[in-house]
Amino acid sequence: MLSNPFTGANYFFRGLGLLSKPGVRLYVIIPLSINIIFFTILIVLGVEYFSLLTEQYMPQFPSWLQWLYWLIWPMYIAAILLIAFYTFSLLANLVAAPFNGLLSEAVEHYLTGEKPPESGWKQMLVDFVPDMINELKKIIYFIAWAIPFLVLFLIPVLQLAAPFLWILFTAWMLAMQYVDYPMANYKIRLKEVRQRLSEKRITSLGFGGITMLVTMIPVGNFIVMPAAVAGATIYWVEKLKDTK
Repeated sequence: MLSNPFTGANYFFRGLGLLSKPGVRLYVIIPLSINIIFFTILIVLGVEYFSLLTEQYMPQFPSWLQWLYWLIWPMYIAAILLIAFYTFSLLANLVAAPFNGLLSEAVEHYLTGEKPPESGWKQMLVDFVPDMINELKKIIYFIAWAIPFLVLFLIPVLQLAAPFLWILFTAWMLAMQYVDYPMANYKIRLKEVRQRLSEKRITSLGFGGITMLVTMIPVGNFIVMPAAVAGATIYWVEKLKDTK
């Protein structure tokens, strides 16, 4: 089947539907709690500082682009929100990584009746340090690519395309972030995760894109982590597991 963004987006919603299933819901509690804590902090900080941010930068909008104000500025706002939300998502996922691996195992067991060869709470403790190192590698990868994209916001003319490119970049990063959990359960590390996602790039962007949108929705951002882990596991089972 050809790569399809709607197929990718549907994985997220199918993952959301699995969160209350027997054998799965127990593993939702800890990632969900961590996400609620992190995004509550983000929302409180955002409400306090967002008005100050807009007041500071709105007057700096180039005069020769004033006629594009209502088209471009919403994209800047969206990009700023994505930077903040994704930064907090990275931190939340860093803390929740071992528990997200358990959730992914539970979803795979629900779907197929099977689990990775090495699984369970004991294995989670064994893999704790490698999982943290893997999460840090994802953060380094994100920072290494984020800096050039953010520089585009400062370059005249190119800054018009910067919000759109940032949105695509964020969708890609979110797809990689969450698909990594089921793949890491099979000791597949970041380089091969990127390779397999690249082979189904449009589907992956569809999955990452809907995850990004839900992340920006109040209340929705609380449940996005477990739903995305479950959806990514469905994606892994159905499309990525047998990719050579």
